[in-house]
Amino acid sequence: MNGFTAALSLLALALLVVAGVYGAAQALRVSSEPLPARPFGSGLDPTEHAVSRFHMRWYTVTMLFLAFDMEMVFMYPWTLVISVTGPGAVIEMFVFLGVLLSGVVYAWREGALRWA
Repeated sequence: MNGFTAALSLLALALLVVAGVYGAAQALRVSSEPLPARPFGSGLDPTEHAVSRFHMRWYTVTMLFLAFDMEMVFMYPWTLVISVTGPGAVIEMFVFLGVLLSGVVYAWREGALRWA
């Protein structure tokens, strides 16, 4: 068997496998009708439209979450190299935490954390 015949046999085998998979998918398919498009909310009927707007306070809470999430992203590597870098890294981290704390104080003062 030369190389061309082997390649042609391999291609035919691959096409046969693909056709078999498609045939099995068609034979084992449950239903071809699409399911009704309804948003899922713990089994309850939806009370508002799926693309309704959120209240502005959710964006503020999201920004606060991302700020503290980024704090943890920066603090983990900092804890690994603190002994090598020395006291300058401690000062830099406390300045960073101070900036984040001032953001929280500002959000608190503006009423972003009030829900009523």
